[in-house]
Amino acid sequence: MDDSNKIKVQICFATPDVVTMLEIHIPTDMNLLDAIEQSQICLKHREIDLKTCKFGIFGKLKSPDTLLRDGDRVEIYRALVADPMEARRRRARKQGK
Repeated sequence: MDDSNKIKVQICFATPDVVTMLEIHIPTDMNLLDAIEQSQICLKHREIDLKTCKFGIFGKLKSPDTLLRDGDRVEIYRALVADPMEARRRRARKQGK
């Protein structure tokens, strides 16, 4: 396959300590999940569970079968550690003291 049938995308995953951004070249008809698998980011981050985690492109949730476009940044989202509303309440109580 020549380069005219390929696009460039980034695959991103972040933990509290490390941000991993991989740039890969994929066929123009590849979907989000296939691109993640091709990037092999799961070998570096064993905590990624492709069956349960959510995905996005530039901060917007997308389904695993979304076709990618040249320049897309695919993001793999971790599960939340804390409930955002409860964390906000704790911060508000702390600031009120």
